[in-house]
Amino acid sequence: MALNENGKYVTAREIANSYKLSYELVAKVLQILAKNKLIHSYQGVKGGYSLNKPAENITLAEIIKAIEPAYEITECMRNGFEEDSCSYFNCCKIKDPLAEVQKKIDKIFIETKLSDLI
Repeated sequence: MALNENGKYVTAREIANSYKLSYELVAKVLQILAKNKLIHSYQGVKGGYSLNKPAENITLAEIIKAIEPAYEITECMRNGFEEDSCSYFNCCKIKDPLAEVQKKIDKIFIETKLSDLI
């Protein structure tokens, strides 16, 4: 969709064929992105999908969180990084270093725009 500059909507089948992906998988991901308002779905014979905003205004973080809301690298981070999130929380030696890794991952995802990937 970000590569499509002529204003024509892109169908799930076109995307699947272009990248040799399963049509079912592409259709499901597009539904999720539409539900999260990153793309717009147009019905009908000339229907398809388009981005809701320019590729340079869409972060990788937005895309990832739409598709996989709990993408954090450890369970305790997924559950709010609170003491009751894991039975080993108080004696865990790796949670703090992994929290730093997660911060770096988040920073990259937030700083990377869809336009950087095309």
